[in-house]
Amino acid sequence: KKYFEVYDQVFSKYRNKKITFVEIGVLNGGSLLLWKKFFGDQARIIGIDLNPECKKFEKDGIEIFIGDQSNENFWDDFFKKVGKVDVILDDGGHTNQQQIVTTAKSINNINDGGIIVIEDCCTSYMKKFGFKKLSFINYAKKLIDNVNKRYMEFDNQNSEKRIWSIQFFESIVAFHVNFSASNLKSERTFNQKEEVVAKDFRYASYPLIIDRLEELSNKRNYRFFRIFLRLLRKIIL
Repeated sequence: KKYFEVYDQVFSKYRNKKITFVEIGVLNGGSLLLWKKFFGDQARIIGIDLNPECKKFEKDGIEIFIGDQSNENFWDDFFKKVGKVDVILDDGGHTNQQQIVTTAKSINNINDGGIIVIEDCCTSYMKKFGFKKLSFINYAKKLIDNVNKRYMEFDNQNSEKRIWSIQFFESIVAFHVNFSASNLKSERTFNQKEEVVAKDFRYASYPLIIDRLEELSNKRNYRFFRIFLRLLRKIIL
């Protein structure tokens, strides 16, 4: 039930438009019919599943591709046949490898303004879905780091230029693709002709904190900590 509100928020702008929607994880085919009604008659609806029996749900304009979402070659072949898509919803096997490969191989094959939504990300915290250190959520966190490396003061050679923004919901991660926005030059702007130089108060509370720490270190006779605080005071003040 919680997913419905997320769907409404991230998918509403694609309704009644000529889009290509891909869902990974067909199961009994019911959700594909639901998405066909949700997005409207102009939408191209595609399902992907590893089970060859799911091919029987290929009707009413719905296309079914059989393949392994953790296989990079499958994705190369899929996008070669289908072309770029607008929306991908991953409700497949939910392993870390499957979710990561799906995201990594899809990013460059999403039309500008499109979205990749990965469901059931709670599996990143479950042992049976893969190593936690190599989890999908950790992969998504790394992408956040790379998005923020676009800022002008950083060495942004390894910054993320494909994804514009990332949304985190309970057990869902949504990647928004906007190449023009994510490739804008990141630089400061000022609303005045000249920069106003004002006194910097951001560290104003530090001396009081250091005083308090020194007081505690004296009480407990932490000699080396006192030396560190003296050096810290010289650096800051």
